[in-house]
Amino acid sequence: MVSRDTSARRRISATVAMALALGGCAFDDHHGQGGDPPSRPRTAPSPAASTDPPPDCPASGVRIRSTGGDAAMGLRALGLELVNCGDQPYQLTGYPVLHVFDDQREPIMLRVVNGGKEITSGFDQPPRTVTLAHGERATAVVLWRNLVTDPTVVATNGEYLTVAPAAGQPGEEVDPDGPIDLGNTGRIGVSAWKKADPSAPVPTRPAPPPAPSAVPSSVSPPDSRL
Repeated sequence: MVSRDTSARRRISATVAMALALGGCAFDDHHGQGGDPPSRPRTAPSPAASTDPPPDCPASGVRIRSTGGDAAMGLRALGLELVNCGDQPYQLTGYPVLHVFDDQREPIMLRVVNGGKEITSGFDQPPRTVTLAHGERATAVVLWRNLVTDPTVVATNGEYLTVAPAAGQPGEEVDPDGPIDLGNTGRIGVSAWKKADPSAPVPTRPAPPPAPSAVPSSVSPPDSRL
């Protein structure tokens, strides 16, 4: 019999498969990642990646955005996409660098796990060097669980997320597609960057969120037992 958690992982993998060629590695932990809060107001990411560089392509030559999230049985997955919007090849190795902020834009101290072994299985393929020509894309996935294991520890909800291509590089604010509801796990995982299949359709952002009483068709309601 297939377990409910296994079914949830399969559902999430199917939902993000178009946007994510998932990678990962035997993980390393990054303790206390916080960084400076983003100073600019929260804005929606670019509506779609394209082979034409946008007029406001960052000095880094790459733009990062989220491609939407999914949730099932307390397991969360958020797709990331990096596109080379510059005119030079861009080399990428390893994992996205994440920083999570609360509703006051204060950094939340978390343990960022490279890979997903502490969260779920299937996201731990080793990272490889990726070279992106102009307009080419790389993808990754952010993973966490809405899980409360200790009622004496306050649950954590992140509202803002910044993502950098690698350590020491500037990050961009991306849309987390809802709260980053970490429960009291104190950790979040991320797979390695992997080059997107050029023949795969470019994912687009989901429709605007429905009224609070409704549930998006692509997202399961949170498990009431968590």
